[in-house]
Amino acid sequence: MRSTGSASSCRSVLRAAAMVVLLTLTSCTLLPGNRADTDPPAVVVDTAGAWRPRLAISMPDSLAADFTQLQPQLGGQVGMAIIPVGGGRMTVFGDWVSGIAWSTIKVPLAIAALRHDPHEGIIHDVEAAITWSDNDAAEALWQSLGDGLEAAKAVQDVIDEAGDATTGVAGPRTTLDYTSFGGTEWTLANQARFASRLPCLPESFQVTELMTKITPEQAWGLGVLEGTAFKGGWGPDDDTGVYTVRQFGLVPVRSGMVAVALAATADSGSFDDSTTILSRMARMLGSHLDELRGGSCPPM
Repeated sequence: MRSTGSASSCRSVLRAAAMVVLLTLTSCTLLPGNRADTDPPAVVVDTAGAWRPRLAISMPDSLAADFTQLQPQLGGQVGMAIIPVGGGRMTVFGDWVSGIAWSTIKVPLAIAALRHDPHEGIIHDVEAAITWSDNDAAEALWQSLGDGLEAAKAVQDVIDEAGDATTGVAGPRTTLDYTSFGGTEWTLANQARFASRLPCLPESFQVTELMTKITPEQAWGLGVLEGTAFKGGWGPDDDTGVYTVRQFGLVPVRSGMVAVALAATADSGSFDDSTTILSRMARMLGSHLDELRGGSCPPM
């Protein structure tokens, strides 16, 4: 009897000791303070538009890890924002936050023009402005909307309708530059949010369809991903001549579509190097599409 009791007591002590070790190991792996400061997470952007750095990532770890590894190799300032179509949590990678819209503004401009004049004649200018980014065609669309203030309001209404307006809540708001519509400042986050609502807007189908037919010379970046609808914009800084290249689009995934906005300014300042950076980022994103949660337009 004593022998049995001693063995039982010994087993109890061993079990208790093992439990202490297990709890200690488990606690160490769960403590958030033990994460290395050298592994910066992506930036999470809430739906109101305020972006806050160093929050927990909401994208798959493998995508975040790959971006963290790729970014130092790109040779430039870069940014990438991703959000499900229809809305949801946005995640932003990189350090490029905001810049001139350049020709990406031609997407809401084309929608505004089609709403204003749905007749057959205007579609030729819409096609030229979207598929090969023709500036004369875009100017014709702008002129079709009235004077500068009237045109600005029409395009602004499209941007706001897509969720860019944040009146009453914290966050930035895109305000169209009516003297030079291509010179409008458009944050990466607001552009991604616009893209997430783009296919849900009235009179947007023709424009998004044309975004799948971009001329091959401009099919860098998101253009390397099959089935993607996208539009790019680019231009040099007036003072330095350094090019910024940006792009947004709709990427199909298993559960719907994701809206993506990309931007890059190569250290070399060249257009070609900046487009190469966007293509490298897009290819990396393409290797993780199965991990992304997509969305669709809410039922009307």
